[in-house]
Amino acid sequence: MSDKRLKKEQLKKQLFTKNRLVILNEDTFEETFSLKLTLMNVFVVASIGAILIITVTTFIIAFTPLREYIPGYTSTKLKKDATELALKSDSLEFAIKKNEIYLQSIQKVLNGNLQYAKVNKDSILAISVDTLPDLQLTATESELKLRKEVSDEEKKAKEKEKTSKKKNK
Repeated sequence: MSDKRLKKEQLKKQLFTKNRLVILNEDTFEETFSLKLTLMNVFVVASIGAILIITVTTFIIAFTPLREYIPGYTSTKLKKDATELALKSDSLEFAIKKNEIYLQSIQKVLNGNLQYAKVNKDSILAISVDTLPDLQLTATESELKLRKEVSDEEKKAKEKEKTSKKKNK
């Protein structure tokens, strides 16, 4: 155990031993820059620098148009255009349906199936197109029978498994 303790102490000593970094002019050997460092200081500064570079790069990519060059990101202009086109297509579909209803009512009048006084363009425009029907949330009799049949079959299958396990033992 003392061997491990010695290694730890040597590592600690190496990390906190002060070293001097000196930059000299090669022609005159004049000292231009000098700095006292420890290995721990170098490690801490390098780690903080790496974290800083990673965060700056992440922010640059996330909040600038550079993200459009990364696969998987779509451009904001493309998203905006897609939503505008979806809205326009919905409004065009609605207008086409209104026109179809109007034309069908005019055909009924021309064929004599409907009286002229009952056809009014304003009333046709006021009709809501494709409203969702009320959903039936209660089960019908056929659904209840099917559920019962399925549960009975599951019970029979479980009983067969139990009997086959008993025979195998």
